[in-house]
Amino acid sequence: MADATPQSPESSPETAPELAPELAKESFAALLDESLGSVERLEGSVLKGIVVAIEGDVAVVDVGLKSEGRVALKEFAQGGQPAELAAGDEVEVFLERIENKHGEAMLSREKAKREEAWVQLEKAFEKNDRVTGIIFGRVKGGFTVDLSGAVAFLPGSQVDIRPVRDVGPLMGSPQPFQILKMDRSRGNIVVSRRAVLEETRAEQRSELIASLKEGQVLQGVVKNITEYGAFVDLGGVDGLLHVTDISWKRINHPSESLSIGQQVDVQVIRFNAETQRISLGMKQLEADPWEGVAAKYPIGVKLKGRVTNITDYGAFVELEAGIEGLVHISEMSWTKKNVHPGKIVSTSQEVEVMVLDVDEQKRRISLGLKQCLSNPWEDFVETYPTGTELEGEIKNITEFGLFVGLPGEIDGMVHLSDLDWNRSGEEAVKDYAKGDMLKVKILDVDVDKERISLGVKQLTDDPFGASLDTLKKGVIVTCTVHQVVDGGIEVLVGGEGGSIGFIRKAELSRDRSEQRPARFAVGEKLDAKITTIDKKNRKISLSIKQREIEEEKQAMASYGSSDSGASLGDILGAAISEAAQEKDTEDSEETAEEAAEETPEEAATEAQGEADAAEADAGDEGETEAAEDAAEVEAAAEEEPADEAPAEESEANSEPEDGEAPAQEAAQAAAADEEPEADSAEAETGEAKDAKAPDGKAGAAKKRKTKKAKKEA
Repeated sequence: MADATPQSPESSPETAPELAPELAKESFAALLDESLGSVERLEGSVLKGIVVAIEGDVAVVDVGLKSEGRVALKEFAQGGQPAELAAGDEVEVFLERIENKHGEAMLSREKAKREEAWVQLEKAFEKNDRVTGIIFGRVKGGFTVDLSGAVAFLPGSQVDIRPVRDVGPLMGSPQPFQILKMDRSRGNIVVSRRAVLEETRAEQRSELIASLKEGQVLQGVVKNITEYGAFVDLGGVDGLLHVTDISWKRINHPSESLSIGQQVDVQVIRFNAETQRISLGMKQLEADPWEGVAAKYPIGVKLKGRVTNITDYGAFVELEAGIEGLVHISEMSWTKKNVHPGKIVSTSQEVEVMVLDVDEQKRRISLGLKQCLSNPWEDFVETYPTGTELEGEIKNITEFGLFVGLPGEIDGMVHLSDLDWNRSGEEAVKDYAKGDMLKVKILDVDVDKERISLGVKQLTDDPFGASLDTLKKGVIVTCTVHQVVDGGIEVLVGGEGGSIGFIRKAELSRDRSEQRPARFAVGEKLDAKITTIDKKNRKISLSIKQREIEEEKQAMASYGSSDSGASLGDILGAAISEAAQEKDTEDSEETAEEAAEETPEEAATEAQGEADAAEADAGDEGETEAAEDAAEVEAAAEEEPADEAPAEESEANSEPEDGEAPAQEAAQAAAADEEPEADSAEAETGEAKDAKAPDGKAGAAKKRKTKKAKKEA
């Protein structure tokens, strides 16, 4: 018997036709899912496609999807040139989406280039290689750079080694860059041009510096221009070309001779290996125009030049290319002293100058502008010699004099000491004001120092000099009080127009109580003795005291001696009495007759009146003594017999030497100026003489007392 093996329904021949449709359905779904999944994974990747057609400004590209995509032709353009694209060309595009709302694939050529560039940039960043890009825009803080489709950021500090003010020449041209930072997820790339330049510069610098020497001539390119010079690129290293070393002639700004990018030949003037600073020069390659300049421009020669520069202290005049001279402000005009040079000459003006000095070593030439014009000071001397009288306007008043305008646009000065003969300059200058017309006399002209001395007081004769012919030391003159001051009095000697003299307070009188300036009034006349004459300082000193002493000495010499026994009052009384008798004889006779008829009572009354007057006028020192003497005189007159008084009065009028009345009256005036000490000395002398002559003691004492009372009166 055979065993029957059970079979599953699935494997039985009867069920196979039923299972075939189900298996085919499952295989198609899997294939569809697999196909659609692979297409979705293509989004965000770069695909190759074929240009099917060109429609207007777009290209239809087939990338193998169920529908074509459209790409703008401008995305295929390179370097600003129109795109050269035709149907059938194979291109690479970036698939953004499988289809858009129109059922078309969304493609982009720019993103395709960017993706391709990112791949290349990532490789260069990993290897630290340089990349090439173009600066095409400016943004905040820097610039944008195109790196073969990828956009990078270039900070402003990474453009060059030195700050660059103008980046225009760098824009639009390919430049090497170093990638500093990359972030693909953010699409951020930071590049630097400075890093490339520093690396290249270091290599070139080391090679150039190793062979660099002073005096070496190199070729370079002007890299930058500043106010003080220009920087020249020598091929890896920069040198400074200072503005003074560009040309032998004056250059105000380097841009007058140079421009950025200009190729120039320069000479190495100085090189510091430690700081690696290089100083360059261009004018050193030309001949020095200052060689032999002293022979070319001798002193005194007149030349024509052009004003190139004006400063506060003068103007520079170019004599030839590279040679300039200075016209100092003091050499510009004969008369305009405190004027800015710009008001005399102007820039680029052609002027005639004279060579004053040449210093070839210091490269200096001193020029003069006024030397080519006539000297107004010399013309003034020829036209107006010393002593000429002129009239001019007062231009200015200073603390030391007046400045007066004269013909020829020049000024002369009247010193304070030349304003007035008698008054001080500070006092006399108050009479003048700026703008007044003043008549002056030329005293001196110094052409070299350009000074003219004028005088006002010289227009009249010197009263002091005229008075010196008549005034001498020791002469007694009559003066008029001109001014009363604390230290004395000023007097006018010689009348109107005379000289001013001074009497000190101590010289006003022998009597100290009378040495008071206040007792004199302006206009009062007095006699004084000239003690000193100072011709240099124009001063005359006088003394009333010395005059009194001299008169006393003359009286002593004429009317008495030290052994005669006569007092000073007796001698002065006799001298003055004699002068009075000669002047008026009739008055003396009448006075003598009245004195002879006078009774003792009348004499006593008169003496009392004189004593009262003496008491009123006398000083503090002699008041008491005058009163006592007057009382004694009154008592003596009462005791004296009536018949003796007329005899004594008659004897006094007839015998002048024995003590007459006119002598007593004169003694009163003279004794008023005597000091109390002199009276005491006289009294002591009289008493001593009375002691020698006992017989006449009482009479002499009586006469002394009477005389003393009258003197005090």
